[in-house]
Amino acid sequence: MTREAVNLALQDADMDRSRIDAAWFANTRQGLLEGQNGVRGQCVLRPLGFETLPITNIENACASGSTAILQAVAHIKAGMCDTALVVGAEKMFFPEKRDAMFNAFKGGTDIYRLDEFHQWALNQSTDLIPEQLRTMDTGQRSFFMDSYAAQARLHMQTFGTTQRQFAAAAAKNHWHSTMNPLAQYQTDMSVDEVLAGRLIAWPFTLPMCAPISDGAAAAIVCSEQALKQFGKQRAIAIRGISLVSGSHRQPDDFANHIGRKAADRAYQQAGIAPADIDVVEVHDASAYAEIQQIENLSLCPMGEGGIFTEQGNTKLGGKVPVNPSGGLVSKGHPVAATGIMQLHELVAQLRDEAGPRQVQNARIAVAENGGGFYETEEAATVVTVLEKP
Repeated sequence: MTREAVNLALQDADMDRSRIDAAWFANTRQGLLEGQNGVRGQCVLRPLGFETLPITNIENACASGSTAILQAVAHIKAGMCDTALVVGAEKMFFPEKRDAMFNAFKGGTDIYRLDEFHQWALNQSTDLIPEQLRTMDTGQRSFFMDSYAAQARLHMQTFGTTQRQFAAAAAKNHWHSTMNPLAQYQTDMSVDEVLAGRLIAWPFTLPMCAPISDGAAAAIVCSEQALKQFGKQRAIAIRGISLVSGSHRQPDDFANHIGRKAADRAYQQAGIAPADIDVVEVHDASAYAEIQQIENLSLCPMGEGGIFTEQGNTKLGGKVPVNPSGGLVSKGHPVAATGIMQLHELVAQLRDEAGPRQVQNARIAVAENGGGFYETEEAATVVTVLEKP
């Protein structure tokens, strides 16, 4: 997968691999599921012809890919290289290791507080759950779905958001995915079909949750000086990129959510306002996460993400299309590759190369990529602002 992604990135840039000065490799699962505990980037990139250059391995949960992008950008800004290769790759599906496959998700939180966090999730706003479903065994799932479900119920309790509004976000993304040949799933679903799916953790049904995915993505990042050597015809500018870690806050203190802090910093770097944004990719590991993140990105007022989505504002042709790729729930979520995959979609949009899912006249794009879970929010979040020159 890495070979294919890297070759496509080099081909897209019309660049020989000898022009790469440094590389970053993001991965979270190979050590846990295959035993390759170190030097993963060196092992995967040397056979592709990348020798002697500095290679750095990145692990930052689901935000690994975008964190690697940030590190490459910082390296370039520091004058330590001109051209960088950034790769995220993940082999997550091992049907013969099913228990290990699901246990691997637990490393995305503090394992010494896992029981505490899980208990909070199971007890949050349980009065909203239909009585006949409260003790229902819904089968094996990741720790994250219980965490997201708890956050979703709190949002419902605080703002009146509905299960149907979460389903609207998922249905929209499943429709978007029918226009993306790279999506893991490409099947259109109505809101009612989403609601009729197998229950995972109330209020989520299966179509509201990201699947376990294999995948890889690669990007080439370069300085403005280096770009003069390669040509600017198809280059997209990174105008802002911020990495924020979570903080201790009350669960219902939505205004200080990690996603809002990351967005504000990225917007300040880029010198933009939310009204300037034309297209967005957010980390919808669950349908609720999309509702939450469009509020954090200030695309709509806090607490109004559900109705904003239900009204069609985030659909292709709407006010601000969100996840035209199909999002994580349909495009897939190969953890360390996800952040780079989001940027791949947005670059295609800004180049006017997204085909039937193209957002017309897109000039500024934003990606939000969250990672891990600690107490009441993600442990890390990266927000990136891209602009068509």
